[in-house]
Amino acid sequence: MTLLPAIDLVAGQVVRLQRGDRSRMDIYSTDPVDVAEGFRQAGARWIHVVNLSAAFGEDEDACAKNFAAIKRICAIEGVSVDLGGGIHSLDDVKRMVDLGAARIAMGTMLVRNPDLAAEAVASYGSVLVADVAGDKGEVRISGWRDNASLTVDELVARLVGLGFQHLVYTDIARDGMQTGIDPATYKHIAAVAGFPVIASGGIATLQDIRALATLGPHVIEGVIVGRALYEHAFTLQDALFAVGSAR
Repeated sequence: MTLLPAIDLVAGQVVRLQRGDRSRMDIYSTDPVDVAEGFRQAGARWIHVVNLSAAFGEDEDACAKNFAAIKRICAIEGVSVDLGGGIHSLDDVKRMVDLGAARIAMGTMLVRNPDLAAEAVASYGSVLVADVAGDKGEVRISGWRDNASLTVDELVARLVGLGFQHLVYTDIARDGMQTGIDPATYKHIAAVAGFPVIASGGIATLQDIRALATLGPHVIEGVIVGRALYEHAFTLQDALFAVGSAR
């Protein structure tokens, strides 16, 4: 299981939201590159970066600041970047690949433009990650603000048909809340997908990480950890050790 510390960006700042709510935002750093470098030094080999300004359709200045930070993070040697937020076209995908992102997460486009998503998978294959966020079994899109009128199971099954090989599932009700995880949810999503998923949302303790790791590599490919690291619930080194000790 791969552990991915998260860097969520708004106007060049490292933030965390509660349940994806832009009005409930905590700022943790004004230097995202320094944060990424700290993760690398602590042993991370992957970093999950989200361009929230792009996802929320914020102004050009905010997006430019995020883009500059993303470019520098992708240039850090020794880490691979899983990048999402505001991917609306093949040009967006190409731009992020050209920056050096190892994986590109697509969310809203999966629902709004499935034909384009299929074209992207045909062109970029395993570089693409399906980014699915759900609340009570219903898919939410556009920075989690809109209900997609689609169940999570329906969307996941559709994405498998399109050819996606990687999937991040975010449990919105738990994201940024440090309330703990529901392993059964991820086990179910993996069963629907037919391949292991990346878990996101609600990691509060090292036991949450161990619980995911013990589900096995056929269920969990990786886990994204955000607020718990920034709030010092545990260190990244301890989290990485927990992943290794649960194998």
